[in-house]
Amino acid sequence: MDFDQSPKVKDLSDRLTTFMENHIYNNQDVYAKQLQDMGYGVEHWENWGAVPIIEELKPKAREAGLWNLFLPESGRGGGLTNLEYAPLCEIMGRAPWSAEVFNCSAPDTGNMETLERFGTDAQKNEWMEPLLAGEIRSCFSMTEPDVASSDARNISLTITRDGDEYVINGRKWWTSGSGDDRCKLFIVMGKTDPDGEDPYRQQSMILVPRNTSGLTIKRMIPVFGFSDAPHGHGEILYDNVRVPVANILLGEGRGFEIAQGRLGPGRIHHCMRMIGQAEVALEKMCKRVLERRPFGKPLSDQGVTRERIAQSRILIDQARLLTLKAADRMDKVGNKEARKDIGMIKVVAPNMAAQVIDWAIQAHGAAGVSNDFGLSYAYARARAIRLADGPDEVHQNQIARLELKRYTNERV
Repeated sequence: MDFDQSPKVKDLSDRLTTFMENHIYNNQDVYAKQLQDMGYGVEHWENWGAVPIIEELKPKAREAGLWNLFLPESGRGGGLTNLEYAPLCEIMGRAPWSAEVFNCSAPDTGNMETLERFGTDAQKNEWMEPLLAGEIRSCFSMTEPDVASSDARNISLTITRDGDEYVINGRKWWTSGSGDDRCKLFIVMGKTDPDGEDPYRQQSMILVPRNTSGLTIKRMIPVFGFSDAPHGHGEILYDNVRVPVANILLGEGRGFEIAQGRLGPGRIHHCMRMIGQAEVALEKMCKRVLERRPFGKPLSDQGVTRERIAQSRILIDQARLLTLKAADRMDKVGNKEARKDIGMIKVVAPNMAAQVIDWAIQAHGAAGVSNDFGLSYAYARARAIRLADGPDEVHQNQIARLELKRYTNERV
């Protein structure tokens, strides 16, 4: 494994870092103030719209050549491998809202990768082009409130063919991104063959335009009290929603196959963003403990403080190396063969980030749980990522099965 950055990636990294310093970090307060002025709470989500500072910075990112960097092996994006994109994703992850400035934010990244790999030319022309241009946004509708969705075989939303249309019925939630009024496309996972013998061929994915009759957004769900506006995490009702047969992705029964291709890169992105957030938390912790003087000496002189700083650096670097290894494996052997590596980082990175951020909060005292330092929101995000794209327990179960397979004849 060679983790040295190529000249191309070093150049992009330097340019991205410069952009973050010139346009992102110095606008953190502007972003927070604009959200506050727009009254972004979950009870008024129908009025959510674009945050002005993000729209102001998007053209600058495009002009700087820092646009759509995430899309691998494609003439439409940056043409970067997972390993090449990973350090850039970490840089963007240092500010939770910055990825959208570069058109590299979830769930649009995963949805564009899905369309690129599995969509027809017509589907790409209709949806991919405006997504790549940052003109619209999208969401991914998979998790359901009435079943244990950590086992996707349980998903109960039905996609039933009726002539030249599919009829969709069911209820979803945690459909992230659905609160944004620019979200025009819902990628929905459901069952086209609920009684099929192979439980992994019952599922399909289908494209549903937001304005389709019968699609109702019931509410936005707060995460530890944060609305995540204007992104949001919606509860969605599909009541006899009809879309053309041409809206199916790849064909009936291919839902799990698509999910495997979609979620692998997304997990890498989540993990690198978590590493970026952990780096910021460690920086804030170090600065804070050098400034504060309880009991007549700097907080940085306390043994427990130094232990936490040291452990933070160790944990961050361990998580980064493991994530880069997973990205390298994905590039060389594909998502399926790298699934153990992907599962490991999905467990390690958010747990690491939550721990480092927790220590940073402790170093800040009561200020750490306020909104003044951004640590409470960072902690909420890290804790939530332990559930996104599969909870820790599911990944650990798969890791253990793959490890045991070396000693048994179990089919995994």
